[in-house]
Amino acid sequence: MNTHRQHDGRDQVVKEYSRIAQVYDTKWSFYVEATTRETVSRFSLRPTDRILDVGCGTGALLHRLAATHPDAQLSGIEPVAEMLAIARRRLSPAIQLCAGWAEYLPFAAEQFDVVVSCNMFHYIRQPVAALHEMRRVLRPGGQLVITDWCADHWACRVCDRYLRLFQHAHFKTYRERECVRLLQEAGYVVVDIDRYRINWLWGMMTARVTKDAA
Repeated sequence: MNTHRQHDGRDQVVKEYSRIAQVYDTKWSFYVEATTRETVSRFSLRPTDRILDVGCGTGALLHRLAATHPDAQLSGIEPVAEMLAIARRRLSPAIQLCAGWAEYLPFAAEQFDVVVSCNMFHYIRQPVAALHEMRRVLRPGGQLVITDWCADHWACRVCDRYLRLFQHAHFKTYRERECVRLLQEAGYVVVDIDRYRINWLWGMMTARVTKDAA
């Protein structure tokens, strides 16, 4: 991808979410609650697992995990300073939060038992690079869980076309088969995907894969 376009896309993400950060949780309360609930219901955790939330936003998913798994070691990464500031106020200081992008995770290899991303993948300009990074920081046998819009649902296809024209922070909404292909390009072999709706508009999918121990 052209480097200028990639950085321009990132600038648009920062611009958009800096603008709406203070009203994000109120404006999108139903959507955030529903998608974080559905995501967490689709993977299992051990009490002291190390979990990374990529694109943690204002910390909604980490807040949910902290309530149900108080002994888990939680971390989050988010590129928008205004969103991250809200997460810091919302979450315990014990939760590690840092600024950064999915394509360049500032963590050691094999550091996490679970890497999760909710409602963020359609913004990533280099999806395979981001998936490689998520794989790198997972321990062997660790889980990657990604929830995002699904273009197999007609309403999401319409939204995708509209947003590509008029909301330049948005990059692409994927069909299930496209998501499988991206994950396989990043080295995952077996991909398990659930498709579902949270209402008439939002058709979602959650992909679950395991990093091979070999």
